Amino acid sequence: MPAKTINVDSAAEAYLTLLKDRGVDYLFGNAGTDFPSIIEALSKSLTGEGSAPTPMTVPHENLGVSMAHGYYIATGRLAAVMVHVNVGTANAICGIMNAARENVPILMTSGRTPLTEEGFDGSRSLFIHWGQEMFDQASTLREMVKWDYELRNAKQIETIVDRAINIAMTEPRGPVYLSLPREVLAEKPGEFTYQSPSRRVAAQGAAPDPNALDEAAEILSVAENPLIITASMGQNRAAVPALESLAERFALPVITYRPRYVNIASDHPMHLGYEPGAHLPTVDAVLVLDCDVPWIPSLHHLNPDAKVVHLGADPLYENYPVRGFPCDLGIRANAVNALPQLEEAMAQREKSAKDRIQQRRKRIKEIKAEQVANNQVSVERIASGGAAMDNAWVAHCIGQLKEEDDILVSESQLALPNLGLKKPGTFFGTGPAGGLGWGIGAGIGVKLGQKDKRIWNVVGDGSYMFGNPTPAHFVSAAYDLPILTVIINNKMWGSVRKATLGLYPEGAASTANQAPLTYLEPAPDYHKIVEASGGYGEEVNDPNDLPAALERGVKAVDNEGRTAVINVHTTYDDAAAKADAVR
Repeated sequence: MPAKTINVDSAAEAYLTLLKDRGVDYLFGNAGTDFPSIIEALSKSLTGEGSAPTPMTVPHENLGVSMAHGYYIATGRLAAVMVHVNVGTANAICGIMNAARENVPILMTSGRTPLTEEGFDGSRSLFIHWGQEMFDQASTLREMVKWDYELRNAKQIETIVDRAINIAMTEPRGPVYLSLPREVLAEKPGEFTYQSPSRRVAAQGAAPDPNALDEAAEILSVAENPLIITASMGQNRAAVPALESLAERFALPVITYRPRYVNIASDHPMHLGYEPGAHLPTVDAVLVLDCDVPWIPSLHHLNPDAKVVHLGADPLYENYPVRGFPCDLGIRANAVNALPQLEEAMAQREKSAKDRIQQRRKRIKEIKAEQVANNQVSVERIASGGAAMDNAWVAHCIGQLKEEDDILVSESQLALPNLGLKKPGTFFGTGPAGGLGWGIGAGIGVKLGQKDKRIWNVVGDGSYMFGNPTPAHFVSAAYDLPILTVIINNKMWGSVRKATLGLYPEGAASTANQAPLTYLEPAPDYHKIVEASGGYGEEVNDPNDLPAALERGVKAVDNEGRTAVINVHTTYDDAAAKADAVR
């Protein structure tokens, strides 16, 4: 294999050169006293003397990790994040948890306080260099990464960087962690030789077992009432047409439960919405497809005689300590490869299942029509002034204005049926880790990866605060990455209220004017924060004013290149919270 040799002034320069060679486009950094060699090497690269990923200053670690998350889901490309020793690592952990549970690869790196008190380039020179040392810095996030290591010397750089990237990009994908001591980064190797392209590559995904797929085909073909439930399959956009083809051909209804992606077009005749509960008592076969939580056992009751098949790169979610859903057949396979083969296996049984398929298709058509009608009634009720502004109306207004190629990033309880989510790669929802503050950073990362697209970013008021809006709007302005943020401002932790009323529906909290630790009042003027970075902000109280306000936000983003924040005051009454708690 061809080898390249370059002259470098430091191990940091060799490291950054290799990252760029291996396809890492961006380094999102929040710097500290461990960064001098990195900054020197980046400065050389900006003058044309070296090569490195494009550096971006991101003044909060959770924001940087969320941007890397968003960049990957928009492009499929790995980004690197570097933070300041143990304290920066601690601030980044929330974002790493989100990435880990969504199988998003990130090269998470940090400096490491100097190992030595004196005698080396990079030895300790500040009083904090003692207090920032830990016995095991990586232990703080080890449970949430696939691999971690501390670079020991410059000679390891190629081996360690390749291993980090390849493990991150091997399915099931996920973040990895590399710590970089200051003395090691300051080493002077003189020459750096590396192979390009690398001979070390990520492992290919496992091929599905044909016998297992044949068994799954039999289970689904003989079933009267089969059901497919998915949440994350659409991370790989190529899987979406495969699922749509399978579902349409055999009249297999699909529920996208707590979806993080467009898994099937919302108007597809086999898409029956976002809630599995009403269907589970009567199903006789379920295909759980890239879905960690297909239903809530305490709320939803599966027919005990139903056969359940789990299919995905990690069908058992092995890193979840407890996950007890029935599994009569587990298939470890990428949906892109498995679904066409499953369709082929079912085609061999299509003739014998013809009557069942026809009857099911007719029944599903009726259910779909009823869902559409009910949703329209809800929207018309709000539009006629019959109720206060709620999530359904906000979603409807966004759906009416949003173009088909626009991308929506949601960290909220937005009413998905009203959004018209049809094209793969145009919706990214919050994952199961619950690390709030993901939405704004992810939206900026998506914009970085899809600069020609309009990005809608919908967050709750609590999520907006957790999203570090001052750093986020700074980054958007500094790097010309305008997005349109809509805040669903119900002045509370809505999920906390829902959980409390779900467990204690008639308890003291249900009758309190304001239950403790739940409400976010007096509400700040969130829309004014963006103005400090030159953005456009607007507050909306009247449902009838929302469409025009959203149009002004779109104009600010599209025509003026400014980030916009529309602060929408919504209601979330206890009746709605109680209903949400049991669905």
